[in-house]
Formats: sequence, structure tokens, C-alpha cells
Amino acid sequence: MRVYKIIEAAAWAQAVDRGVFLGAEIDLNDGYIHLSTAAQAADTARLHFAGREGLVLVGLDADALGPALKWEASRGGDLFPHLYGPLDPALAIEVRALTLNAAGWPDPRPLTP
Repeated sequence: MRVYKIIEAAAWAQAVDRGVFLGAEIDLNDGYIHLSTAAQAADTARLHFAGREGLVLVGLDADALGPALKWEASRGGDLFPHLYGPLDPALAIEVRALTLNAAGWPDPRPLTP
């Protein structure tokens, strides 16, 4: 199963250069890296990234994240993947630029579940 992170392209490029992603501001505040499943990513983009350009979608194999990946209830009671620890950018199996759709939010679809 793939899980996804929506992040500013510049922040991801910096993580790749450093060899580690510690999280965006919200991740650092909450104590874990927020991720989404394929089914959750579009709503995450719409609710939290509307009007923001310069974003990328990073796809990761959930199993490769190991025991630091926890599934916890969040929006609407759905279980969301949360990574408790740093993310090695080398684990990314896809990285693609997101553009705003006609409604003004970065629509990541289609996604691989």
C-alpha cells in the first residue's frame, strides 16, 4: 500500500539534499509526519492546501516505513497514517509536481492505492 505526503517542493528538495525529512511546520507541532492514503489525499489537498502552489506529492511504500508508521483516527474517524520519526527521502517511490485544479486546490488524483 502507498501512503502520500503533500509538501512544498523546496522543502522536499532540501530534505533530499540533507538526506532526511523531519516534517513540515504542522508535523513538527503535532509530533509526527502527517500522511494520507490514496483515498484520503484529495480531501487533504482540498482542506489543507487550497490556493497553494509549488507543491509536490511524495508517494511511499507504507511497509518500508516500518514500525514508526502508526494508523490513528483523525478526520471523520478515518484511520490516517502518521509517521513518528524522520523520513528518509530515499524511500520515495514517486515524487510529482501538483498544480491547482479549476477549483483552486492541488488535486493529486489519480493515485496508486
